[in-house]
Amino acid sequence: MLHGRGADENDLLGLAPYLDDRLLILSVRAPYPFQYGGGFAWYDMEQVGTPEPTMFKSSYDKLITFVNDAVQQYPVDPERLFLFGFSMGTVMSYALALSRPALFRGVAANSGYVPEGTHLTYLWDQLSGVGFSITHGIHDPVIPVAFARRARDLFARSNAQVTYKEYPMGHQISEESLNDVARWLTQRIDQTREPGHA
Repeated sequence: MLHGRGADENDLLGLAPYLDDRLLILSVRAPYPFQYGGGFAWYDMEQVGTPEPTMFKSSYDKLITFVNDAVQQYPVDPERLFLFGFSMGTVMSYALALSRPALFRGVAANSGYVPEGTHLTYLWDQLSGVGFSITHGIHDPVIPVAFARRARDLFARSNAQVTYKEYPMGHQISEESLNDVARWLTQRIDQTREPGHA
């Protein structure tokens, strides 16, 4: 789980009871203190859709290290790793999965955007094994729904398995969107091979 700007690693953990109990949930704290109101951030930004390059790269590098360490240190199946992001955490989730698709089976992308024009190279033609659940509020005042629609258009040119839905909500995860994402995650888990089974 990757939280949004101004939150911390505890922010999304309250959603855990609503998700498939086969999941071992790890929640990560962003590395930079958020200077306006507490909490933490993955990067600064001059405008929505444009991460500050140095901080973005540093956070990305730290997350790749975390994922690799988690696979080594926790009882997880490396063939069934999922990312659950909200807002800025969704941006980082996209960055990880699009640049390293072999590491992940799915991304629950809530109220975020695909970070374009960064140092990363996205492997749009290598996403056949990765699923993406894109959810966004049509009344989102923080990251307008146009960014989700841009993501949908970008994925249309890929071979990823994408579920896209807009909700009558703001910058949030609603009960309806959470229920949809929870069902999607369970379906993705069921579709992936369990260890020791063909």
